[in-house]
Amino acid sequence: MWSHWRERLTPGGLLGSDTRLNQLSYYEASVQRPAAQAPLQGRVQVDVAVVGAGFAGLSAAIELQQRGYQVAVLEADRVGSGASGRNGGQAIVGYASGQGLFEQQLGQADARRAWDMSLQAIDLIDQRIARHGIACDWVKGYLYVADSRAKAKALLADMADTEQRYGLRTEVATGADVARLIDSPLYHAAAYEAVSGHLHPLKYALGLAQAAQALGVQVHEHSPVVDLIRGSRVVVRTAQGEVQASHVVLAGNCMLPEFGPRVAPELTPRVMPVGTYIIATEPLSPEQCAQLLPRNPAVCDNNFVLDYFRLSADHRLLFGGRVSYTTQTPRDLKETMRRRMVQVFPQLREVAVEFVWGGFVDISMNRGPDFGRLGSEGNVFYLQGFSGHGVALTGLAGQLVAEAVAGQAERFDVFARLRHHDFPGGPWLRTPTLAVGMLWHRLMDALR
Repeated sequence: MWSHWRERLTPGGLLGSDTRLNQLSYYEASVQRPAAQAPLQGRVQVDVAVVGAGFAGLSAAIELQQRGYQVAVLEADRVGSGASGRNGGQAIVGYASGQGLFEQQLGQADARRAWDMSLQAIDLIDQRIARHGIACDWVKGYLYVADSRAKAKALLADMADTEQRYGLRTEVATGADVARLIDSPLYHAAAYEAVSGHLHPLKYALGLAQAAQALGVQVHEHSPVVDLIRGSRVVVRTAQGEVQASHVVLAGNCMLPEFGPRVAPELTPRVMPVGTYIIATEPLSPEQCAQLLPRNPAVCDNNFVLDYFRLSADHRLLFGGRVSYTTQTPRDLKETMRRRMVQVFPQLREVAVEFVWGGFVDISMNRGPDFGRLGSEGNVFYLQGFSGHGVALTGLAGQLVAEAVAGQAERFDVFARLRHHDFPGGPWLRTPTLAVGMLWHRLMDALR
């Protein structure tokens, strides 16, 4: 059975923009964006309006346009400027909830279908990169690590169970043998698998946008939605225009609550924005990189509140973690993150940190994906609750919602049948309630 450590925040998490950091992300600094797409002006009529130009929204737009639908995408800022362009870049098989949620609610057959679809989500990244020629530094390989004996035991048991029940093969190492997979004194065990991987998320988002536009999708940046009027024809309004469509896909993820009262108020209590942060070092030498992580995997530990890291194509270490449950950016963030990095890799003590950035990952109460339909017409679809597995799962979600719009909802409905609950405490108390709960989990991480 999938043990408790799988039911935690995970590192593919989608990071929303957080202007309080006032820092350019490494990703933004390492790309040349095209000119901004014009904001929506006037009235547009299409088959499907998509709200959000991140991975999920762009994936849906590509799939729908390929099926013959006319699609318009509305983005409040720039393509990938929020969640999809700022995340850890880790594309992970499975779900943040673990398989237990699917087994308990849907039964073993649909749990297996969900698992297989998570594998297809990884394949979809391969396919889109190849089909659309997206250069985004895609690398296969993933390493799970444990920083205590008790956590090592849990890791090995979980990996063995996953291989037996779902066929995910891993190569495990314990004790001194861990050094052949990662050159760190911190870890008691490690497990490597070759299905998951990592990429440059902003390059991928920009590549998806270019692919969508080449297919004929209309993309409007700087077009935040101010109202949504439901009906057989849905009207999506911005400050300067409106889109009339037969169907709408809400793919704003953790930004949806910002517009919730005007767009989808019933969704707002179902997700919680949790801050998470990343630093990037100065470039290391190729020899240093090969020593630190010989197979160049993405890495995460198995704490409830975890650290996650990987190497970039230009040989920087990108190190993430240090979550915040109060919506306030932690004090001394850069130094705090650097100290955590040095705990893992003492040999980087003198290496400079050149970038620090972060934002919000959206989590659902049960850490499962929250996909579904709104209203009596059932023509407003939503995609949220990726809970840290968004890099791969968003692409699949876009494909599934396109199938559902086209009348083939069997795969979409596997996820739509999952039951979700509001976070307790209402709009004023749910954030402090979660913050207290996470303090408990941090204490448990330290004691295990």
